[in-house]
Amino acid sequence: MKYYIIFGPPGAGKGTQSPLLTKRFELKHISTGELLREEIEKGTEIGIIAKNLIDKGMFVDDSIVLDMIRKEIFETDSSVKGFLFDGFPRTIYQAEEFDKMLRKYKNRSINAVLSLEIDDEIIVERITKRAEIEGRRDDSSQETIRSRIATYHKKTEPLITYYKERGKYFPVKGDLRVDEIFANICQIMESIKNE
Repeated sequence: MKYYIIFGPPGAGKGTQSPLLTKRFELKHISTGELLREEIEKGTEIGIIAKNLIDKGMFVDDSIVLDMIRKEIFETDSSVKGFLFDGFPRTIYQAEEFDKMLRKYKNRSINAVLSLEIDDEIIVERITKRAEIEGRRDDSSQETIRSRIATYHKKTEPLITYYKERGKYFPVKGDLRVDEIFANICQIMESIKNE
């Protein structure tokens, strides 16, 4: 079983690359953003809490996210060859708890963090365009977008050092064409697969 993280700021292209990678490597895609949007649409207690935080450009509590991830991993059938986590982990605490979870229940660890690196201004353009196309209200405000980027830099970027220290961090240039980014990520994953 392989465990990959696709990493990068909001709008870096994680949602575009994830379906391509899951198909190519027979992985299950787990997007915390999608899981939270489902909870919001259903109007669950988690959804109401999440919507309030997301609307302010803030992160959902670690405990809620970790519970959702744990459930997804343990309710997946054995035909899956691995997982691609998108939007998780977002904090050092989540990363540490996730490492403990994998060691304790699966006797495994993360294989690689595939990090899409991209300039903030390109992110703002991409998210604004995505909001127009997909009608996503959570992405329509410039203030919210910039708040999400600032939160990413403050809370999520420390994960770069965390995973670099463990030899799991692989940067990928995120402002290329979709097919070029995909080819670069595949090359990294193939080299890890053959280790």
